[in-house]
Amino acid sequence: MDILSIMRSRYTTKHYDPSKPVSEEALQTMLEVLRLSPSSVNSQPWHFYVIESAEAKAKLMPAVKDFNIERMKAPVFILFTVSTKLGPQYWEALYQQEDADGRFAGWTSPERPDAIRMMAAERLEADPAELFLYNSNQAYLALGCLTVAAETLGVDSTILGGLNFDQVDEIFGFGAKNERSIVAIALGHRAKDDANAQRPKSRWPAERVITRL
Repeated sequence: MDILSIMRSRYTTKHYDPSKPVSEEALQTMLEVLRLSPSSVNSQPWHFYVIESAEAKAKLMPAVKDFNIERMKAPVFILFTVSTKLGPQYWEALYQQEDADGRFAGWTSPERPDAIRMMAAERLEADPAELFLYNSNQAYLALGCLTVAAETLGVDSTILGGLNFDQVDEIFGFGAKNERSIVAIALGHRAKDDANAQRPKSRWPAERVITRL
């Protein structure tokens, strides 16, 4: 399918068929899409937790709000967390990874190629609330990439904001890792009676949301 066909066909699944698993090949592809997703200054301040075992789903269940219980029939969930503290060691490790990947080949300036990034990082690290917002914005970029990838692969999805994320953090011990959960996504295949699949997509017309200057 072309990109517009994918965007027009993708929808938020409300009811999943628990008997239809997500293939390992499709799941690995989607996880690689997450890994390759863009982020500002290549910061990648995220971690993705794949919830697929019955034990992990049972742990997550107390944090699921009532209106999302039905979505728990999906075979796979991915929890998105972001770092609440990065620090010099993180940025240095990122620089070393980029260097090993050849991003700085041919760099001749006496100034390190990540000098501007380090200036921005210092400012962000001084304000935990701003750092959390910044990192969350990066994770949502990855979430958008995943929704498109899932549709391309024939996998249905539901973005889940209806969780008690403070409780999620407590259940999985994310605070001890300097992480906070911000969103989740259910992945699977729609049930035959998923009425949302039959509803037409509704969006504002282009002239309402797009202005060309």
